[in-house]
Amino acid sequence: MAKSEIDKPKANEPSGRTGARPGGWVRSIIALVVQLIVAFAIIALAVLAVLILIKYRKPPQREEPVALSPLVEVEQLMVQDIQMIVRGYGTVSPRVEVEIVPEVPGKVVYVHPLLKAGGLIRAKERIIQIEPRDYELAVQQADATVAEAQVRLDTEKAEADVARQEWEQLHPNTEPSSPLVLRQPQIRRAEASLKSAKAQLAVAELRLERTSLSLPFDVLVMDERVDLGQYVVVGQSLGSAYGVEAVEIEVPLEDDELAWFDVFDSTAQLNGNKASAKPCTAQVKADFGGAEHIWEGRVVRTTGQVDRTSRMVSVVVEVANPFDTSGGKPPLLPGVFAEVLIEGNVLKNAVAVPRDAVRESNKVWAVNDNRLHIRTLEIARADKEFAYAISGLEEGAQIVLSSLDMVTEGMAVRTQADKVAESTQTIMGDGVSAETEAN
Repeated sequence: MAKSEIDKPKANEPSGRTGARPGGWVRSIIALVVQLIVAFAIIALAVLAVLILIKYRKPPQREEPVALSPLVEVEQLMVQDIQMIVRGYGTVSPRVEVEIVPEVPGKVVYVHPLLKAGGLIRAKERIIQIEPRDYELAVQQADATVAEAQVRLDTEKAEADVARQEWEQLHPNTEPSSPLVLRQPQIRRAEASLKSAKAQLAVAELRLERTSLSLPFDVLVMDERVDLGQYVVVGQSLGSAYGVEAVEIEVPLEDDELAWFDVFDSTAQLNGNKASAKPCTAQVKADFGGAEHIWEGRVVRTTGQVDRTSRMVSVVVEVANPFDTSGGKPPLLPGVFAEVLIEGNVLKNAVAVPRDAVRESNKVWAVNDNRLHIRTLEIARADKEFAYAISGLEEGAQIVLSSLDMVTEGMAVRTQADKVAESTQTIMGDGVSAETEAN
């Protein structure tokens, strides 16, 4: 009972009280003020730190922007004596090409087993044999005619001796008034008959010899048109072949290219002078069997005329022993399209300038002390790879191979060597900075 009475509120206390103790709002104000003071202190410290950083910061280093010069590729050229090479193209053809033709008619009784396309027949080997019996009989008949004419001549001479003896007995110390007395006309007629008979014998022997067909040089057969037992006539083509001792290449050239090698010294002159003992040498290049091969040749002559359509002059290059396969080299067959490099004269004190570096047909861009200079060249000759200048560049000159959109005399440029130096310097600078930061 007593506890209940204590817990009950007194009747005179207000009923709207929240339970807060007197003075709580004062403490709340004090806490708020403390928080404001702390916040202002933090802001003040931050402002102070910023002011200190601004006051003692190092001013930024101002770097001027670097305008890089164009980077160009250069090549150093040297003055030297240059062997001129005259380049041309042509098709390989046989130097000697023959038709196999009989000179006497008859039936074919023998055909060489290699008389077929691609067959190689050696010199003086029998290629075709024509039935010889008719011609052997003709030789025997002509031989008998010769013997008969010889007997007739001997008889006339004997009768002439008898006639002289009789004349001397009847008319000593005198000469007959007519040659008929000593049978001189009869002797001359007998001598002429003997000479004619011998000629007929020679013809018969020659025709017999011609029944066997052969050639005086090695040949490679291109085609054949004869069979065993076939009757052939004079002039009928029985096949074709070409000599394997040498092949030729007819190379058309511009007339100004002929000035760079002594082509006319390799040709017999009209006044009877002998040809040069040292013709121009040449290299013949051709692709065969999936690889490039080289044969040695020489310039032997010109064709002796200017082509009316192209206005070019053709020179003939000869390659000896084209079927020599020593060293793993294939034969140089007719019909192969080949590149010919003729060794010409030597150009003294010249510079070989790459064609890509030549501007406006006779100018180059030279670099000296990282400055570009436009040089005018005196070009003696040009081919598809180089232009050969005899003036306009000094020893060791560096010329620009790159293309530039705009070029002015004396403009600044950079070379590959400068780029490498800049890269090296940058790497070294980065290394020094890293070492300083580490320290």
